[in-house]
Amino acid sequence: MGYQLELRHFTYFLAVAEELHFRKAAEKLFISQPGLSRQIKQMEGILQVQLFVRDKKKVILTPAGHYLKGQAEAIFHQINEAKRQLQLIGEGDKGEIRIGFLGSAMQSVIPNLLLSLKDKFPNIKTSLEERSNMAQVEAVLKDELDIGFVRLSRVPKALGMTTVYRDTFSLVLPENYPMLTRNFEGMHQFANDDFILFSKEYSPFYFETIMSICSDAGFVPKVSHKTVHAHTIFKLVENNMGIAIVPTALKSGFQMRVKFIELRNIDQRALLSAIWKKDNPNPVLKNCMDLLLK
Repeated sequence: MGYQLELRHFTYFLAVAEELHFRKAAEKLFISQPGLSRQIKQMEGILQVQLFVRDKKKVILTPAGHYLKGQAEAIFHQINEAKRQLQLIGEGDKGEIRIGFLGSAMQSVIPNLLLSLKDKFPNIKTSLEERSNMAQVEAVLKDELDIGFVRLSRVPKALGMTTVYRDTFSLVLPENYPMLTRNFEGMHQFANDDFILFSKEYSPFYFETIMSICSDAGFVPKVSHKTVHAHTIFKLVENNMGIAIVPTALKSGFQMRVKFIELRNIDQRALLSAIWKKDNPNPVLKNCMDLLLK
């Protein structure tokens, strides 16, 4: 009678894959090293593939081992997620939705979503995490977040994406900038200024959009500072370190000595999109997306 693959095999495999050391993995699992080696050999026999290359000095994962490590992590994550959801249901709650966001989403979209959830589904718990665009994509793919709010032009095929908020951009100037807002004619007037931008790594789509706004006005902006925080951008502008272009939604979030000029007459818009994993098993996700898309 042949052996069958069991959950313990994955537990043992992951311990070795993480430690890359049989003795340390065995200690972590509270089993003997020979026993652990037998279990891994058995697993390799069942799968008919070598998972580790071992010699006296080191243990390394084979390509098959690397692949299985990612799959095993996903399996355990889904088991833990199911246990967490069952506990919430057992407590009388309907579940939890984990939301990732960029700071600008907190000005309008997320507060409205949270109010709608509280009204329609009062037993749904929510958790919020501010993360960069790519950190959200990664977390949604790994089922660590259910929904993300990002500024990206595209995402991996496993994710769904839809625009949920279309905003204008606004120019941000120090309060004492030597030009009255009523004298604004176009971005070409600022060709010689230093610009402060969200970094390209934080939001490539935003960065390229700002570049295109300036390009349409006939110049390439001189970028003096890059950051990942809106508060830092406004603080630098306030202290005459440069000027900035941000989604207009950020105007209401801060009280600083800066002035805004809304750029209504340009083609570019600040698009905020919701992303989610198409095969996310969280039963709460559909209710949340239905509210969001209304």
